[in-house]
Amino acid sequence: MSRESIISRESQKIDETADESTLASLRPENLSEYIGQEAVIQKLTIAIKAALGRGEPLDHILFHGPPGLGKTTLAHIVSNEMNAGLVCTSGPALERAADLVGILTNLQQGDILFIDEMHRLPRVVEEYLYPAMEDFVIDIVLDPGPHARTVRLDLAEFTIVGATTRAGLITSPLRNRFGLSLHMQFYSTSELAEITRRSSRILNLEITDGGAETIALRSRGTPRICNMLLKRVRDFAQVEGKDAITEDVAVEAMDIHGVDEAGLDGLDRKYLSVIIKQYTGGPVGVAAMAATLNEEKDTLIDVVEPYLLISGFLNRTSRGRMTTLKAYRHLGLKRSSQEELPF
Repeated sequence: MSRESIISRESQKIDETADESTLASLRPENLSEYIGQEAVIQKLTIAIKAALGRGEPLDHILFHGPPGLGKTTLAHIVSNEMNAGLVCTSGPALERAADLVGILTNLQQGDILFIDEMHRLPRVVEEYLYPAMEDFVIDIVLDPGPHARTVRLDLAEFTIVGATTRAGLITSPLRNRFGLSLHMQFYSTSELAEITRRSSRILNLEITDGGAETIALRSRGTPRICNMLLKRVRDFAQVEGKDAITEDVAVEAMDIHGVDEAGLDGLDRKYLSVIIKQYTGGPVGVAAMAATLNEEKDTLIDVVEPYLLISGFLNRTSRGRMTTLKAYRHLGLKRSSQEELPF
């Protein structure tokens, strides 16, 4: 089964829309319920307690890391912990400066403005954010042309929580205005197993430790995928009349969806196979890979490559992408003497 049905960004959006209430219930509501990301949680806890103690809004926060690691969830948690209102938008949705001005002028004291895909903010909109983030004011130009004049509007003190999968694409002036820049790491298998057990309790599912660990191992270090796979295993168990999600049930369900023991699906294996068979192991540029696979370049960069890199299947060099010996072994392929391996 292709990635479009199980792990891609588009399938995740469709899945979330179709079952929004269930996914919302799976999200932890406060820091004490959150599993994993210990360094991030520790920094957030200190910042929130300090801000509450002073009676001030939080510093602006930027969460960055691969998709599905909990950036949106943490934005909701920050809002709950601060007892503040939450307004959500995204970079692509703010096409004009007027869109941003309308949102900022309606914020109340202490509100949280969550901007997803921060790296996709238009430059003209981004420049309006600078005085708003630093001085809580915004300058509006009236009567453009020779009679132009600027009106400065005072804003309520608020906190921007930004999220991005491409921190390198955020300009330095914007990045430097965030008081906290927190990098989200992939989750360990034990953390994902605990997330699986927690989600199972919420969904009233009986699951064994072996079943939870099997789902965790195949979740690519990502809670969003972990919860999606749990629901697919739940469907399989229901149709097959299984009373509990055991290791065997989870393995059989994952095999149907083409997710192997390393968490790789069809597109991951095809990506590695193409580099090995068509590009003799690399190096090859991501644009060439996107054209060969008929996939969007951003999908490869944001969704496919991060886990392959962290898992040791892929190496990103100045000359391009190269597969590692681990990729050959996982796919059961042999390398020729002409092929170059990074290690």
